Amino acid sequence: MTAVVVPSPRTVGRTAESRVLTTAVEDGSRQRGGTVFVLGEAGIGKSRLVTEAAEHALSRGMRVLRGRASASGAPAPFRPISEALFSLTRESGLPTDPELVPYRPSLARFLPEWRDATAFGDDESLLVVAEGLLRLLAVLGRDVGCLIVLEDLHDADAETLAIVDYLADNLVGQPVVLLTTARSQAGPAWELVRGGGRRSGVTVVEPGRLDPEGVRELVASCLGVPSDDVPGAAVDRLFRDSDGVPFVVEELLDSMVAVGGLVRDPDGWSVRGEGHTPVPVTVVLSVSHRVDRLAPEVAALLHVAAVLGRRFPLSVVRAVCGLEQADLLRHLRSAVEAQLVTPDRPAPEWYSFRHALTADALLARLGASERAELARRAADAVEVDHPGLPGEWCTSAAILRLESGDVATAAGLFAEAGRRMLADGAAATAVDLLRRAHDLLAHDDEERVAVLELLLNALAEAGQVEQALALAPDLDDPGLSVERQASLHTVLARVAVRAGLWAQGAEEIASTRALLGPDVAPRLTAEVDVIAATLTLETPGADRRTVAERLVRRALRDAEQADLPEVACEALELLGTLTRQQDLTESDGYFTRMAELAHRHRLRSVQLRALARSGVNENLRSGRAARLRRAHLQAFQVGAITEGYLLEVNLVMVAVLRGEFVRAAELADHCVPVVTRMRLRYSIRYVLMAKAAMFAHRGRRSGMTRALAEFDRWDGRDSHQMPLVHGLCEAFCALLEENRPQAVRALDDAIASEAENPTNYVLAGRYGLRVLLGVLGGEMGWREYEEAAAVPAGALAWNRQFLHLAKAVLLGRAGQSAAAAAAMVEHLQISEPFAMARHLGLRLAAEAAISDTWGSPANWLREAETYFHQDDVPAITSACRVLLRRAGVSATQHRNGTANLPAPIRSMGVTVREHEVLRLLAERLGNTEIGKRLFISPRTVEKHVASLLAKTSQPDRAALNRFAIDHVIGGMD
Repeated sequence: MTAVVVPSPRTVGRTAESRVLTTAVEDGSRQRGGTVFVLGEAGIGKSRLVTEAAEHALSRGMRVLRGRASASGAPAPFRPISEALFSLTRESGLPTDPELVPYRPSLARFLPEWRDATAFGDDESLLVVAEGLLRLLAVLGRDVGCLIVLEDLHDADAETLAIVDYLADNLVGQPVVLLTTARSQAGPAWELVRGGGRRSGVTVVEPGRLDPEGVRELVASCLGVPSDDVPGAAVDRLFRDSDGVPFVVEELLDSMVAVGGLVRDPDGWSVRGEGHTPVPVTVVLSVSHRVDRLAPEVAALLHVAAVLGRRFPLSVVRAVCGLEQADLLRHLRSAVEAQLVTPDRPAPEWYSFRHALTADALLARLGASERAELARRAADAVEVDHPGLPGEWCTSAAILRLESGDVATAAGLFAEAGRRMLADGAAATAVDLLRRAHDLLAHDDEERVAVLELLLNALAEAGQVEQALALAPDLDDPGLSVERQASLHTVLARVAVRAGLWAQGAEEIASTRALLGPDVAPRLTAEVDVIAATLTLETPGADRRTVAERLVRRALRDAEQADLPEVACEALELLGTLTRQQDLTESDGYFTRMAELAHRHRLRSVQLRALARSGVNENLRSGRAARLRRAHLQAFQVGAITEGYLLEVNLVMVAVLRGEFVRAAELADHCVPVVTRMRLRYSIRYVLMAKAAMFAHRGRRSGMTRALAEFDRWDGRDSHQMPLVHGLCEAFCALLEENRPQAVRALDDAIASEAENPTNYVLAGRYGLRVLLGVLGGEMGWREYEEAAAVPAGALAWNRQFLHLAKAVLLGRAGQSAAAAAAMVEHLQISEPFAMARHLGLRLAAEAAISDTWGSPANWLREAETYFHQDDVPAITSACRVLLRRAGVSATQHRNGTANLPAPIRSMGVTVREHEVLRLLAERLGNTEIGKRLFISPRTVEKHVASLLAKTSQPDRAALNRFAIDHVIGGMD
């Protein structure tokens, strides 16, 4: 009997689909990545297409990674991705690129070699994990391109689907191609694929069933003959019974030849026994025919394997079948030769069925009792082979116990697996497992409630808030203890707070308090008070801060008494934030206590947050950012990616206020794409507002307008950041355009916006710049100044610099010139970190000083004019020059080379030519000799010398010579 080659050695009827995949692979090798979803029914040929694409990628020298989701019961988080990355450790080792270092704790989910006990990633949201994977793939494909193939997404866990969704959104322009397969059946994967098809850079390929000619070609390929040599009767029968599904065609063809329905004689292939040889009409019968041709021991092995799922471990199969290793391998060889199973390449100790339908067909051959017995024996083997059931084995054992009929044990294992998944950050998978445990434990109150509490937390972590709140009726079971009910309502309150459902959160807290009553142990109320404090701050009311502070202080006391360090740290953090506006020193104290408590209890992420919050205080107090930058660096070093980007967003604004616009642009360019991909909406809005401020503080209105338009697209106009938009963006842009009335209106808008929607932002102008402009315009005086200076916000460095200017103007207007000059000295000291604001202040104060004849307005204007000229801010540069002429001083002529003058010399208004004269004065040359050197007349040299005496405030030429030696020659050294 002639053997049939199954599967076919070549792909049939898929020319167009193959072309799409080939093009995608070639684009990826040229740094033009994207995503291709291959969608179709079981057996349609999806795996064949992606296998050919992978072979093409290898032929081009690309990195190829492959993984497959599991069809055995509840999916394990990230299994196909972990499987795909498994080859990295076997081939060339893990990449060492510095840009991956911050993401190692997140990537350790897939690559255990990157687990580091000194790092932590408790903020490892799925978006952080996805971003880390994106960067890893980009590194792998940097030179040659990278193809990652993930098969059977219909069996994938929710976490894997979320990462696939993220990659599909962000692979355009990367040297990475994502190629996936999924069945065209309703479910999360189908929804993902359908939604992905509408996105840029995503292609959906849907191979259809073969027509009769396609079936003829496929049969010819399997038989190794020209298509004309395939009997028409065979094509008709195979097409009829397979409906054109390639896998079924191959299975039926193999069975047809095996039973003599299709034979080869000297004249070629022919159909025999149409009337008495039945043609199988289902894959079950086809697979049965193939299995029945094998030895009984091989068939038994395959049935055990099918109970374990499409993929199965050899150790468990061997234990259940009671085989010696040599016998096991011999039987497996027979199954491989029969094209039923194949070695699982990424995991050498595992095998898999060639097609999922094969496993289904084998299971259909088993009776219910036989299947349950095999499941029981498999579960026993798993527990013996893997003590403690680590990793996926806990879920696998739970499924096997459930199939064996041991419901109680299965429920406990599902609960334990869910708890582990929740702790590991796989919240969506945890929800699936805990729901199964909860349903199975419906009549076991104590265990069920424990699972319910875990389930509520998992739903919250997974963002399934509505589903969590829908469980509220289950919390009031009269069979539960009061403490247990209260604990569950507290968990639900946290869920509501996370989702911003303040009213729902308040209802849950009220239910908790009603259950606990007035006389209750502090350990039960501490967490309740912290949540209540947070809710109070989000509830309109004049005394909300007072009430919130009272609640959180009580929570801190009770948490410390009950030894609840996490709750105590949460209370200290909230207290530090609440007291920041009243007393920075007190606020620092809370953050210090928070850091010490976190250190004592090894709460490393809390330690980092404490450092970051105290860094914010340092910056507000002095304008310095060393601590904030240290926290930012540390966050990435230990893998706290989300916290790191939150700090980086803050550092963009810090750089803007310090006038470090190049650094601000670099930070913004680095973090905007990431926080946008990660959908960190608050951070996206804040950094876009900071970018708008960056443009505004340079007088670039068009850039500010573009950034604010993007800010609006992220619902910025309804956010708490609007006071900063008015006060830090619009007001400053107007001032640099010399439009003071517009700046005043913007600052008034900031104050009105803050009154309507109170925030913790105190740098929007109310306690600084608005007072200065009011004093300059004559509408404000000592009363407004003293009111602003008396509140803690007026003591912050950014605000204080403007209040010092307002004080100087008021003193100068009152004729107290010396006191006004002293106030200017204070301004210059406090404004030193804020380059742009400092020079803007000099321009504003100089105008008043000229009118009231006090201070050194000419020197201030020269410094301001030079600064704004160099940054190309024409309106304010021109205003400085006009004011210089009003002060009776000639404006600086900016020639080529001005920017190269030493900063102290440039700030005095010294021109390029005057600097050339000054250099020659350092050589103690006379006017005639200087004139000869510079090709100018001695009279012109004398004019330059006179100007230099005035600008450098030197009494005579000898002193000017010494000044030249010290500041020009010495400066060069």
